[in-house]
Amino acid sequence: MADAYFSLFTLIVLIPLALIAFVYFLVRPRPVKIPIKNRHVFITGGSSGIGLALAHHAAAQGARVSILARSRNKLEEARNAVRLATGIDVSVFAADVRDYDAVKRAVDEAGPIDVLLLNHGVFVALELEKQELSEVKFTLDVNLMGSFNLIKAALPAMRTRKDPQQPVSIALVSSQAGQVGIYGYAAYSASKFGLRGLAEALQQEVIADNIHVSLIFPPDTDTPGFAEENKRKPELTKIIASSSGAMKPEEVAQKTFDGIKSGSFIIPCNLEGIALSLATAGLSPQRSFLMATVEVLAAGILRIAGLCFQWTWYTSIEKWHNQRKAFVELMISTSSRFTSKELKHFELGPCFRRLVADIAT
Repeated sequence: MADAYFSLFTLIVLIPLALIAFVYFLVRPRPVKIPIKNRHVFITGGSSGIGLALAHHAAAQGARVSILARSRNKLEEARNAVRLATGIDVSVFAADVRDYDAVKRAVDEAGPIDVLLLNHGVFVALELEKQELSEVKFTLDVNLMGSFNLIKAALPAMRTRKDPQQPVSIALVSSQAGQVGIYGYAAYSASKFGLRGLAEALQQEVIADNIHVSLIFPPDTDTPGFAEENKRKPELTKIIASSSGAMKPEEVAQKTFDGIKSGSFIIPCNLEGIALSLATAGLSPQRSFLMATVEVLAAGILRIAGLCFQWTWYTSIEKWHNQRKAFVELMISTSSRFTSKELKHFELGPCFRRLVADIAT
């Protein structure tokens, strides 16, 4: 009986404790705390949406805030909004992130940066076959090359700062579409997946200088551009992405700074984001030994969950194409007008209904 109790104790207590101790020894980089108060926070894409919420949040925490965007008018509106809400005056810089020289001038004028928060980005959901290559290049240039330009411009001063004992941060705002590819997001996902490779390699390059890299993965966010984006989204994109709810910019800003202050490499923003981060942890750095332990224990289950998601998505794609094929065959076989009852039978999306309406008239 004693042997049975000891075996049970070993299984329930000793093995988990040994795993936690082993993971604690392994995790790198080590945990760190990055203060925000009285630090210089430089935010790109800071004139609206998540960027503006980040500026509000940083100012409210006592940071010196600089924001960069393309539109001078929107920057002034953002400056006034932050001043009205917090009483803090932020510095504004108008520049296109694709233009390294313009970015370098803005960074030099702003002064040494303690938290570089790269939030800029553009997004168009469209099948690659229908998307112009110029639009693909624009997405990659802004989302990915723009981040290279900012980091390249800011990094020398961050490395040679007066107090190297004080940790500083480079944080890149990616997307959940930078963790899993979605129909219609070929260009956007490519640009956001690229940020992960940049962040993982960069962290190894700058860790010796007490510079800590974070990667934020927000879901769809209720920003001024979100409603406009939805108008162009392919029907299948809407179907697949419908399972993920939208967050408020203020919620994303809160999660972002919580993660930056704790030096987290991966910063998810909601429960779905946590699951995605666990499922896609791979070889990414992990400072928290508890989260690392969860990643180890949850890997198998989350792979099954991932396969279930893929089954759902590909089933939706197959169903949509079958509906489209049936619709085309019916159009060819008859010249009669379609009734609302027939449309309901086919469960056609808005794009097909508009097409039917055009043909019927």
